[in-house]
Order: sequence, then C-alpha cells, then structure tokens
Amino acid sequence: MRGGVVAGDCLDVLRSMPAERVDLIVTSPPYADQRASTYGGVTPDDYVAWFLPRAEQFARVLKPTGSLVINIKEKVVDGERHTYVLELILAMKKQGWLWTEEYVWHKRNCFPGKWPNRFRDAWERCLHFTREKRFKMNQDAVMVPMGDWATTRLRTLGANDVVRHDSRVGNAFGKNIANWQGRDRAYPTNVLHLATECGNKGHSAAFPHALPRWFIELFTDPGDTVLDPFAGSGTTLAAALELGRNAIGIELAPAYVTRCRQTLATAHEAAQALARAAAVTEQELISPRRGTATAKVSKDSVPL
Repeated sequence: MRGGVVAGDCLDVLRSMPAERVDLIVTSPPYADQRASTYGGVTPDDYVAWFLPRAEQFARVLKPTGSLVINIKEKVVDGERHTYVLELILAMKKQGWLWTEEYVWHKRNCFPGKWPNRFRDAWERCLHFTREKRFKMNQDAVMVPMGDWATTRLRTLGANDVVRHDSRVGNAFGKNIANWQGRDRAYPTNVLHLATECGNKGHSAAFPHALPRWFIELFTDPGDTVLDPFAGSGTTLAAALELGRNAIGIELAPAYVTRCRQTLATAHEAAQALARAAAVTEQELISPRRGTATAKVSKDSVPL
C-alpha cells in the first residue's frame, strides 16, 4: 500500500491524474465562507459554481464502480439555512452524478450554544454520489451487533409469530421474522453516531477517524485507492492506510500539507509495524525457533 500528499488546488492537480484512477473519494470540502486564506472563502451564493468544475474532475478520475462521499453542512445566513447544498445536489445530478444515498453524521459532542430561532447543530450530511447504479459496496463489512433487544423480543415469539407474513404496515421487524433468528449481527442504519475530534487534529474542520474509515470499509477492498482532494490533517488518508488501501491526498494550505504528511508518516509506520508483528507471530506459532520459548497466545487475539 502507498500513500502521499500533493500540494496544490485539487482542480489543477486532478487534471494531470489519469482517468478512472481511484476507487473512492471521501472528503470534507471547505464550508461556505471558510478557508479564506486558501480557497478565498467561497460564499454560499458562489459555492455551486466553485465546486462543479472540481466535481467534474472527481467524475473523471473515479472508476465506474467507485463512490464519492462529501461531508458538508449548510450554514445559516440572515437567520435561515442557505440552500447551496441542496442546489449543489441538483447541479451534480445535472452533471451526470447519481445521488445514491444521504448518510447522517450525528455529532455526539456538538458545540453548545443558544439561538433565538434554532437549536445547536448536532448532525452533518454525508452525501453519497456514484457514476453508475451498480457500484462496489461491501455491506457485510460494516454490520453491527444485533443487541439485547433482539434476544429479548425473539425469546417471546410464538409459533404464529415465526411464520407470520410480511408486515402490512411496513414494520421491518415484522417482515420474515424467521430470518432474524440465529443472527448476531445486522446491517446498520444510515445514521452514524460519532464524536468530533477537532481538538487534537491541528485542523479546524477535522472529522473523526471513524467516519472515513466506515465509508472506506463499505465502498472499497484492500489494495484499492482512496482519494481525499481536500486532505486537511490527513484523517481520511490515515484511515485508508490503516485498512490496507492506497491513499492520495491533495491539500492547498502549506501548513496542512505538512501536518498531513506527518499524519501519513505515522500511519505508514504503524501499518508496517503491525504487518511485521503479524508475520513474526504467525511464523513463531507455526515453527518456533529452537531454544525459543513459545508464549501462550489466545486464539481470539492472534490470527492463525
């Protein structure tokens, strides 16, 4: 696996990248009126026109089976939410993108505050776009534990419940109840409950490591290539390397380029150390060297 960061505006950098180069793009572009020192602080009214040329390049370098995930949130202007994100969705559809899904990042530790006409922001959009209706998606990779609720409810089912027909009111649990029995994992919802990690990332808009990691697991395989065209502190790239994917980052701000490269170096070292440890452990388990004591190893913690 390889990883690197290119300094520059992604619009210029991507023009020199070969077509259909990457499997997944996960990014959080500058929010409207932010990053004035780098991207000029794009206003809400100008945001769509600024973003679309970049989206065109995203489509060009993305494989037909690939996905684009954009973490974004509308800002409040003159006491009401601006519509530039909604306008961007419609404009990207006209550009040829398929708006396949919208995931919600629920921020468990959102900033406190009080406003006369709204409550504090506790969620952000993660817009999922694809080029084709058939795209790579590994749903089993992000399954979650069923939880105690399933055990409790299934324990009280009678014979009629087990063979009950599909629910007429759309109750998901009521459909084919027999399919729920004997299962310990289920598919997740499209709401991700994750805390922010701004304090220790050296970047004002850092999303949590678990956010890009979840999408990388869902939409790529080991050895695939992940791109973050607004790399920031390198969170997406670190998650990609950690999962055995190749990582490409593009960042315009020099300070963030340095920070991102430091993040990548740390991720590289951690991944290589883990690979070396796993290789040694497996070799020692299979054929320990003479005179070397074999430690007791739990089969639950070491791959055999």
